Amino acid sequence: MKIKGLLFDLDGVIVTTEHNHFVAWKRTADELGVPFTERENELLKGISRIDSLKMILNLGNVFISDSEFDALLKSKNEFYLDSIQSLNQSDLLPGVFDLLIKAKFQGIKLGVGSSSKNANFILGLLGISDFFDVVIDGNGVSDPKPHPEVFLNGASFFGLAPTECIVFEDAASGIQAAKAGGFFDIGVGNPEVKELATKYYNDLTEFRLEDYG
Repeated sequence: MKIKGLLFDLDGVIVTTEHNHFVAWKRTADELGVPFTERENELLKGISRIDSLKMILNLGNVFISDSEFDALLKSKNEFYLDSIQSLNQSDLLPGVFDLLIKAKFQGIKLGVGSSSKNANFILGLLGISDFFDVVIDGNGVSDPKPHPEVFLNGASFFGLAPTECIVFEDAASGIQAAKAGGFFDIGVGNPEVKELATKYYNDLTEFRLEDYG
């Protein structure tokens, strides 16, 4: 398989801010009186901010107005952003930086396909924005994962077919999106997707680019 493009999910693949998201969503759920633990948080992985709040409301069978919904989205995001201000390159997950350098040197296209609307901000904090040819985030898609739009847009920007790209994901919705789009999918770092993914690595130190060239 000759791979010409790599598309990365952000959270859980490049960096982990999952605990920050959990704390922010738990704070939101507490405001709504909805019980929320790490178990419920698993349901939110890989889906958009809007869909995450809808999920929490459904879990508690809670109904709120559109204005209350928008206010909760805003407060959750502000709390989350405050909590990640200290992120830097040392927070990159194992193997990420070396893979970006190697792929860039070989002329392989690099992109991020994330449900997060904060993707560019986080990449800036991490100091790796310049590695990526394209960043497709929650602001640039109408159909979130598990729809393949985010990855299809990335491949289109590259001028490549999905079959020429690898998608790295840690969430079931992302693996499903990659498969639906015709990409080669690799699960990373989350044993929950091990059976679903075509290939699985504990982290990106185990991934060998030469195996796909």
